[in-house]
Amino acid sequence: MQNIAIFGATGSIGGSTLDVLSHYPDRYNVFALTANSRLDELVKLCEQFKPRIAVTADETKKSELAAKLAERGLKSIEVWAGQDDLVKLAALPEVDVAVLAIVGAAGLAPTFSAARAGKRLLLANKESVVCGGALLMQTIRESGAELLPVDSEHNAIFQCLASASDAQRSKARIILTASGGPFRKRMDLSGVTPEDAVAHPTWNMGQKISVDSATLMNKGLEVIEASWLFGFPADRIDVVIHPQSLIHSMVEYADGCILAQMGAPDMRTPIAYSLGWPERLDGFAKRVDFAALGSVTFEAPDTKRFPQLSYAYEALRSGGCASIVLNAANEIAVEAFLARRIGFTDIARACREMMDTLVMPAPRSLEEVLDADHLARVKTREVIARW
Repeated sequence: MQNIAIFGATGSIGGSTLDVLSHYPDRYNVFALTANSRLDELVKLCEQFKPRIAVTADETKKSELAAKLAERGLKSIEVWAGQDDLVKLAALPEVDVAVLAIVGAAGLAPTFSAARAGKRLLLANKESVVCGGALLMQTIRESGAELLPVDSEHNAIFQCLASASDAQRSKARIILTASGGPFRKRMDLSGVTPEDAVAHPTWNMGQKISVDSATLMNKGLEVIEASWLFGFPADRIDVVIHPQSLIHSMVEYADGCILAQMGAPDMRTPIAYSLGWPERLDGFAKRVDFAALGSVTFEAPDTKRFPQLSYAYEALRSGGCASIVLNAANEIAVEAFLARRIGFTDIARACREMMDTLVMPAPRSLEEVLDADHLARVKTREVIARW
């Protein structure tokens, strides 16, 4: 029996994880659930899974969460709150597996805490790798932690590289697939609304990730993440648009052989793989009917309409704090777009301006990562306020 702590339980990844766990009650115990501010949803999950600990990231809502749990006869569940408690939970000796599905840079500190404690990390928070980079990978090596990527693309690469030797990896190429988002064929992006941007054609995701998919920033972050996770330089990572989302990513070896991981677009599949690794658990996804599928297509990404993908390559090659700045600027700009304070194309504009103006040396500690992230957010808000 393994104790599972889910950071970001009310999001789409958290929900898919709980769905898989519910089929294996004799193998996994839901030890802790966390959420930001969606307390009613968190309480419903607590009613179903009876964790030992429930955490709200918002310290001001601790009493409210405790009262809601008490109303439903769940007084035995410990109520924690705030960032410090998230960090504390990630390092608890009782936690065997930390599912890190908090969206954005808010997931950095819990991820590093779980890594330092030597946990098995099921990582869906790509910002931890994008911003943490070398520091996070070094922490994992030193502590003996296990990092298993939950993002469908990186999970696919993990599987395709599973049997590769160091020599084979050194000459291989990663090919990340992207759905292309809702605007793949829309040439004029000037009038895009938040409702348009979150209407993803393939995946059911949260608002922020859906907007990132629409701008291709999500794929850009995945390029940076893949570089750190698998030790590949930018010039051996390609992106190809694949609207059917059947092939989740590929690895091309020196002899021209390409290994692809395929499956229905269902996040339960990579989650189940990561939970059970090195075994394979049933992910309960719909099986692919190849006879009924028809054709699958590929095309090159349009970095003129979606420049953030090229910005990500630029940040990866530049080093320093460029990836941190790009990620922070994007988060603030997406927030402003969803609040209708800026237009869709202004998201890329904000990212470009911050990359041009904020150049800092590589961070040497988590504190320096967080400081760079904070500064980039402040400056991005100032820039947007002047528009």
